[in-house]
Amino acid sequence: MPDLREPARLVPPMASARASPDPGTRTRLAFSFGPRFFLILLVGLVWLGPGWIEPRSLFAMVLWDALALGVWAWDLLRLPRPAQLELRRIWNAPAALGSPSRIEIELINAARVSIFAEATDDVPRALRTEPATVEIRAGAGSSGRAAYSVMPVERGDARFGRVFLRYQTLLRLAERWTSADLTQTVRVYPNLGESKRQTVYLIRSRQVELEKRLKRQRGLGREFESLREYRQGDDWRDICWTATARRRHLVTKVYQVERSQVVWLVIDAGRLLRARVRGLSKLDYAVNAALSLAHVALYSGDRVGLLSYGRKLQQRLGPGRGTPHLRALVEHLALVRGEPSEADHGRAAETLLAAQKRRSLIIWLTDLAETPATPDVIESALQMTTRHLVLFGLISQPDLVQLANRSPQTENEMYRHVAAQEMVQRRDILLRRLRQQGALAVEFEPGRLSTALVNHYLEIKERSLL
Repeated sequence: MPDLREPARLVPPMASARASPDPGTRTRLAFSFGPRFFLILLVGLVWLGPGWIEPRSLFAMVLWDALALGVWAWDLLRLPRPAQLELRRIWNAPAALGSPSRIEIELINAARVSIFAEATDDVPRALRTEPATVEIRAGAGSSGRAAYSVMPVERGDARFGRVFLRYQTLLRLAERWTSADLTQTVRVYPNLGESKRQTVYLIRSRQVELEKRLKRQRGLGREFESLREYRQGDDWRDICWTATARRRHLVTKVYQVERSQVVWLVIDAGRLLRARVRGLSKLDYAVNAALSLAHVALYSGDRVGLLSYGRKLQQRLGPGRGTPHLRALVEHLALVRGEPSEADHGRAAETLLAAQKRRSLIIWLTDLAETPATPDVIESALQMTTRHLVLFGLISQPDLVQLANRSPQTENEMYRHVAAQEMVQRRDILLRRLRQQGALAVEFEPGRLSTALVNHYLEIKERSLL
């Protein structure tokens, strides 16, 4: 069964390196005074009082400061050399869009003195907007760990840099600076948890009950499964007359839901899909929904392909099945990026028509530009309907729908209300045109896109529309 129940395969590998002098400190000193050193100097100022009466008392303050410097130098010499320290970046979960993850920084101390360290990880802004700084205590010949969290807001490859370290002994009189080269490229995947939830929904659905328990019901599919004796209520069109003639009594054909059909996921990555709704772009919602649907379709026995496009084709993966294919889909979906220009819908349609000759289900996730002419994506989708079953999914803009339904209170609100109504009506007209040509044209809310898409897919399978 293709699934993602082995997230360890998607977890980024551990990055490990020994500390080395910070490149930024090669032209300056890589050590400094700790916070307690200045506290000791402050204590020495008590000799200023007697100094007003007896100037020779100031020599005691000088001796105190010299003693403080000596202790500081002794503490500095006790600090481990950078080569005696090793840093590791450890991931506990895959990096997925909108899903929090924990990253642990481990410090391995091979020296004979315990240290207290402050580590700052160079995290890309796509995963964390604030500096990732943690405090670690590592005993002599031992190690210590501390963790921080990330929340990815963009898919794709993110590059981590060095980990910078400031460390002191437990006396906190002297400190040294160093860093470890933990440069690492991490792939941020679509929302994996949403895909798992949709699979649970599928397991509870009627279709999976039919497939898992080998229960066959009349009318759910047209793929031949077996023969049986005629029963009252069977459709006369399902009678097998050749078998009836041989057995001299009525025999009925039994059908099952079709398997091994081809489902293509077509994702528009043009400028219209860059619009953001509740913190995510429409493209993010489309990618998450595509992954959920792919998981469900593969579980159902269908073969799933992927085509994402902007001005040029971005990601293309032929139809396949099985866990390796699902893993490949996840990798390709992670790299789908929004583009600032209008997508070339005609090229996508031509590529798909050339690649898929046999009738299949095309699930096209896109949006419409507000132009007086018919958008290119509508014309391109109409080309597909002559050979394939097209589920044309528009991702709506909730703010636009709310504005069209809200009663205006002022003159300016009235103009915006009328404009919004015209835009909504135009979208309805274009969708109606697609339906008249045989396409299944639906407008989805971004937050419910995954669930609605899976429901439509299951309905198509149950009604044998493909």
